[in-house]
Amino acid sequence: MRYRTFGRLGWNVAEVGYGMWGVGAGPGGWQGADDETSLAALQLSVDLGCNVFDTAWIYGRGHSEVLLGRLLKDNPRADLKIFSKIPPKDRNWPSARDSDIDDVFPLDHVMEYTEKSLKNLDTARIDLMQFHVWEDAWLRDDRWLATVDALRSSGMVDGIGISINRWEPWNAVAALRTGLVDSVQVIYNIFDQAPEDELFPVCRELDIAVIARVPFDEGTLTGTLTKDTTWPEGDWRASYFVPENLTASVDRAEALKKILPADMTLPELALRFILQNEDVHTVIPGMRSPAHVRTNIAVSDGSRLSGPMIDQLRAHRWDRSPTEWSQ
Repeated sequence: MRYRTFGRLGWNVAEVGYGMWGVGAGPGGWQGADDETSLAALQLSVDLGCNVFDTAWIYGRGHSEVLLGRLLKDNPRADLKIFSKIPPKDRNWPSARDSDIDDVFPLDHVMEYTEKSLKNLDTARIDLMQFHVWEDAWLRDDRWLATVDALRSSGMVDGIGISINRWEPWNAVAALRTGLVDSVQVIYNIFDQAPEDELFPVCRELDIAVIARVPFDEGTLTGTLTKDTTWPEGDWRASYFVPENLTASVDRAEALKKILPADMTLPELALRFILQNEDVHTVIPGMRSPAHVRTNIAVSDGSRLSGPMIDQLRAHRWDRSPTEWSQ
């Protein structure tokens, strides 16, 4: 495993971290996880050098955090970095453009869910607490500034971050310029290259850490989806991959396979594209089995894609706009 410095917080973090939505399961999540397999995968990741674990209360309504708490207890000497997220009070993912900060992240709600996460994790402090949705328009309301100040001075967290809504990398730049935000989590992959335009340069300027999420485009960039793929009842992917999205996604993945090097899988290519960018400090693929852990962490070997390959991947950029199914 190779490591990078996590922005101005200065942490030494694994460049391939662990996204824990999939192991949380629960209503509206990814179905099919079992705790025994999840815990085995989590422990293997620690054994292989992973020290970044990104969870959230909504992942199984605290269950993902509980599993992470067990990992922490089993590895007391490991310097594991714990990232969690505060759910919006109105439970809207993404946030509504006309929403009021007091309906989404009022002070009492922020403190309540930070305390809930601490209890689930069975720890006294969280390294990075993130707001799970975001609207830059909220900066016009001084209540958010007071909430951030109270959270930072509470002693419950070390760093504060923002998880940016899907396909809106511009919708956090103003927040970053307040100096109150230590990190951003944003969708960045072969298709979603838009963060390079405005967001990454600002993060570089202000030394703000970047967490790249959805490296496999919710599964498209694993190359395993077909236009007939279905998911279990209640699985989030069934509501995301509506026919309109599934058809377009599969077509684009098939086009990408045509330039795939003979000695490389599509998931490996996807991760290598992200790690090529030094503006990214850690990427957090979802991993629900030891096999996923081994293959994803193996990409952290320092190898780089060729210039011509990067140029070809640039042509696969897919600029999308949020819609009713994109969540």
